[in-house]
Amino acid sequence: MRDLVGHDRSPSSFLVYLYLWGRVGGKERNRVAVSYQSIAEATGLSKSAAQGAVKRLARRQLVVVARAGPTTVPEYRILRPWQRLAALRQAAKKPVG
Repeated sequence: MRDLVGHDRSPSSFLVYLYLWGRVGGKERNRVAVSYQSIAEATGLSKSAAQGAVKRLARRQLVVVARAGPTTVPEYRILRPWQRLAALRQAAKKPVG
């Protein structure tokens, strides 16, 4: 996540990710439907900045965006790739036998 702020120079993406993650409550239910306008109002960003942040998050594979139609509110699935990596590292440390 620190890459979003440092490498990508996109603190807005980090802010949007934290907002979306907070909306799902960090629980197993990792989907939330929310409009760009709602994201913008909640984070203090402009609507276009929120759209750009979501686009960056999708490109970095931190969220998956699904739409039922062109005018529907997008549904975001929050991904946590570091959990998968931690599980792989933990499995690699276990002794075989």
